[in-house]
Amino acid sequence: MRVTPLTVTALAAVLLLAGCDGDGGDSGDGGTGSGRKTTAAGPCALRALGVEVGPVDAAPAAGDLGNVTVTLTNRGDAPCTLQGFPDVTLAAGSTTAAVNAGEATAYRMSVPREGTVTFTIGYTRGAAGAERSLAVETVRFGLPGASETHEFPWSYGDVALRGGGVPEASVSPFLQSAGD
Repeated sequence: MRVTPLTVTALAAVLLLAGCDGDGGDSGDGGTGSGRKTTAAGPCALRALGVEVGPVDAAPAAGDLGNVTVTLTNRGDAPCTLQGFPDVTLAAGSTTAAVNAGEATAYRMSVPREGTVTFTIGYTRGAAGAERSLAVETVRFGLPGASETHEFPWSYGDVALRGGGVPEASVSPFLQSAGD
């Protein structure tokens, strides 16, 4: 199976979106282009997005890597925009740990009505009951700059911890398929 690096996929999505200016072009002389009025889509609200967890490539044993994909579908009445990384927190009882953003660059994207975007949580599985493991029960995430969150159960094993209780996990930026 061939795997395409996340940065290549993100770059392809940006190049695809960069070719669309939404106004039909510019006359180049300060004119109004096609004459169509463009309106910027507002930021996406979590309450207007459908959430689906999966597919999951769970880490089978301690030290193995796993990935959990979350798909968001715009169920609102209009397009909306996303930029940045989702805010992801792992929770084990009263203990929580924030997941750091991955190394990819996040771009602003418009999500059409019924369009989808995904993000992926990558993690290293920890040994059950070990001092440097977090027995994650739930994951909570929110959109950048918003206070509303969504929670889903975690059944993919403990997550390994680095020093200071930082999880060996990362979250990708929002990605959009070429068809949306």
